[in-house]
Amino acid sequence: MEQFDEDVRNLVRVNVIHGFWKREDQSRLNLAEQALRYSNIKLLTAYMPEMFGTHHSKMLIIFRHDSTAQIIIHTANMIPFDWTNMTQALWKSPCLPLLDPKKPTLVEASRIGSGSKFKLDFLNYLRAYDTKRIICKSLIEQLLEYDFSEIKAALIASVPGKQGIELSPSQTGWGWAGLTNALKSVPSYHNTQPEIVIQVSSIASLGPTDKWLTHFFKALNASKSPRKTGSKFKIIFPTADEVRRSINGYASGNAIHTKILTPAQGKQLVYLKPILCHWAGDGAQHSSSSSLPSNPPSESSRSFASPELKTQEAYRKRAAPHIKTYIRFGSDSTSSSSSQKSIDWMLVTSANLSKQAWGELLNSADEVRICSYEIGVLVWPDLWEEKQNGKVKMVPCFGNDTPSISSVSPSLEIVGQKETKVEGREGHLKRKRCDDREEEKRQEESHTMIVGARMPYDLPLVSYGKEDIPWCASASYSEPDWMGKTWKT
Repeated sequence: MEQFDEDVRNLVRVNVIHGFWKREDQSRLNLAEQALRYSNIKLLTAYMPEMFGTHHSKMLIIFRHDSTAQIIIHTANMIPFDWTNMTQALWKSPCLPLLDPKKPTLVEASRIGSGSKFKLDFLNYLRAYDTKRIICKSLIEQLLEYDFSEIKAALIASVPGKQGIELSPSQTGWGWAGLTNALKSVPSYHNTQPEIVIQVSSIASLGPTDKWLTHFFKALNASKSPRKTGSKFKIIFPTADEVRRSINGYASGNAIHTKILTPAQGKQLVYLKPILCHWAGDGAQHSSSSSLPSNPPSESSRSFASPELKTQEAYRKRAAPHIKTYIRFGSDSTSSSSSQKSIDWMLVTSANLSKQAWGELLNSADEVRICSYEIGVLVWPDLWEEKQNGKVKMVPCFGNDTPSISSVSPSLEIVGQKETKVEGREGHLKRKRCDDREEEKRQEESHTMIVGARMPYDLPLVSYGKEDIPWCASASYSEPDWMGKTWKT
């Protein structure tokens, strides 16, 4: 509320939907107490039918004085801690105008990635709040009057309940069924094996075997053009070493969760460990028990990536992750150091790695049960193709919201090296063929639209070592963080 200008702070109508359904919940009581200071705030409790479900969605819907509306989907909770020293992300829609009655309405509600489909799915998500009691009816009626056509994204959301796995394109799918349905509209852009990187702030209890994870990976593998080989998978999650060296030290760990203490949880760690990767990857020994300096390290700390691969820095190492991203990187065969130069699709979401968020197969195996509310946005290069005569390429951006020249055209960096290695007449012919290929490359790139995707972590990734284990908030750590504090539970 303090972000509003003081002239309008007490005038703007603010509706807050939360999931604190227990009347004695301290968070609910605190929220009610704070809301009493403003007569223009209305608190609304989401219907929570599942005991282990949460209202985990984070979103703003803003109606502006210029008669436009805007949707902002983000990963930070509405608390100062989340917005200060943690790594977060957000997606902003364009400012949406009111529908023009003179403008013909395009019938494309079934085309995944279109503004019309986004509007349909978004309003269906809001309708889920009205299952038990009316919460969002007036909001839905208001949003119906707005033009969503400029949105280029697919809504990936979850609502509590059961849903079949097989969906038609026009249906709104929830959880992993909805994600699979959307990914079936995204082509594979490369002939080589892609890599899907999951980066979350919480890994729930997935079971003593990898059965659920295997089903979920299958959902992430969906594509418009099915491949003979599946994707490689990696999961980014911080170790205790990385948490204690973060800006907030151990306090960052309050927002990062997994469990590794019981025998069943230990079995889960066994099948996760081979695909786990570091958040920062710059520890002295990449070990939860490593001896580290008392001062917070600088961003120039040395990387333990392979020496032949140049590290691309996101400059977020010390800001512990509360962000959740799912990215399929397309491999690029131009050089060994560019295997993660392009992105096939990227999902920013509130959903962590859990059955409650994505859904769990029921015994019938043709239905998924979801416990929580989640919301996120999926984007991919083809969404911009209709405005571009040539190709569209999505590339990772490091430390900036816009791509660098090297990420747009990595092959141009090695032209000189090729020329200096050949001699004589034969060398001249090779050099000319090389020049021709580079000219073709330049011509292609001149007609290529580049879409940047801001990266929260460095590339290449650093896998867990033999002694590394993920941070566990329910464990105790006697080694002080950089501020001299220990962690006891």
